[in-house]
Amino acid sequence: MPSASTGAPTAVGAAVSAPAPAAVAVPDSRMAPGGPGYRRMSFALFLAGVATFALLYSTQALLPLVSSDFGVSASEASWTVSAATGGLALFVLPMSALSERFGRRTLMTASLAVAVTVGLLVPFAPSIGALVVLRAVQGAALAGLPASATAYLAEEVRPKALITAIGLFVAGNSVGGMSGRVITGWVAQEWGWRVAVGTIGLIAVGCAVAFRMLLPAPRHFARGSLRPRVLARTVRDHLADPLLCRLYAIGALFMMVFGGVYTVIGYRLGEAPFSLPQGIVGSVFLVYLVGTVSASTAGRLAGRLGRRGSLYLAGATTTAGLLLSLAGSLTLVLLGLVLITAGFFAGHAVASSSVSHTAKTGRAQASALYQSAYYIGSSAGSTLGAVAFHAGGWAGTVAMGLFAVLGVVSITLFGSRAARTASRRAPVPAH
Repeated sequence: MPSASTGAPTAVGAAVSAPAPAAVAVPDSRMAPGGPGYRRMSFALFLAGVATFALLYSTQALLPLVSSDFGVSASEASWTVSAATGGLALFVLPMSALSERFGRRTLMTASLAVAVTVGLLVPFAPSIGALVVLRAVQGAALAGLPASATAYLAEEVRPKALITAIGLFVAGNSVGGMSGRVITGWVAQEWGWRVAVGTIGLIAVGCAVAFRMLLPAPRHFARGSLRPRVLARTVRDHLADPLLCRLYAIGALFMMVFGGVYTVIGYRLGEAPFSLPQGIVGSVFLVYLVGTVSASTAGRLAGRLGRRGSLYLAGATTTAGLLLSLAGSLTLVLLGLVLITAGFFAGHAVASSSVSHTAKTGRAQASALYQSAYYIGSSAGSTLGAVAFHAGGWAGTVAMGLFAVLGVVSITLFGSRAARTASRRAPVPAH
């Protein structure tokens, strides 16, 4: 008797002949405008930007008072700004490596905690040397914020929303820079520069606490290696990328203009023919609100003009502002500051977001290299702007700024020509 069929061959045959199920598209779980967590994330990083710039430039509007208190020149007092930005520039790359190992949110929290602690010690500096050292330590601590923030956004936010998200972080920078200088100006007019920087320290404490409570835990972070050889290879690869190097140079040059102008403007407005009191000089930094708008709209600007078109426009706007600021009219000087601020923040937002978009691996290191170049530009601009002002007055500072903008335009033009050449050499696909 034939054995009873088990049905196994039939089942196997059916399985083989059945059509394969259609692939199921995996939904993008990264954050997007209107989605869960996006507003909390945006506000948390906005506050981190506020704290970073408020602390980093807390002495900039107070340099005439620091000069008077310690009996030093403008160029010597400017080191209280240059030391902070220089410390940040030197430590941003090592901090980015730590963020690859320990996580973006963890490092940003630790960096803010150390920076605000030092900020509460700054008012008690007994000498200009001690003040410069404390500011350098504060800048080194703040180095954990910029690169980690942009890397966090690149990992947690959808690509189409990335420029807008980074623009909001940069907008927080502008609000921090503005509020820090305005508040210190008025407080210092009544109680001196020490109470003013102490007030900024307390504000930064509040921002740091709110940041840690609001920032969503990362969902797409992949732990990296702390091995120096791996880090060195990643850095070498980024520095070998011509586009990334151009973006780094553009960020540094834009920041040279901005750092030089805002380090010296307090001296110019406090002297004849303007002779403004400290509180009014501090209020001039309200023009930072223009930077808040230009940074937050950089995404739409790049969508219309492209990255290079946006950089050309930012350079032209900054140039117009520098030239207007030479006028003897306070109204025209303020208009010049508005244009300089708008051009700088738009250019910075476009360049920094382009770095995150261009780097496919090692985003934290790519962002760190940009931030390092950016703050080297700030440190150089603060010092060179003060030296130029000492040598040739405000016209000297403007000349330095125009030279830096010329560099931005030249690099962007070179990039445009390189892109056209590469496009012509690209092979035509076979039909």
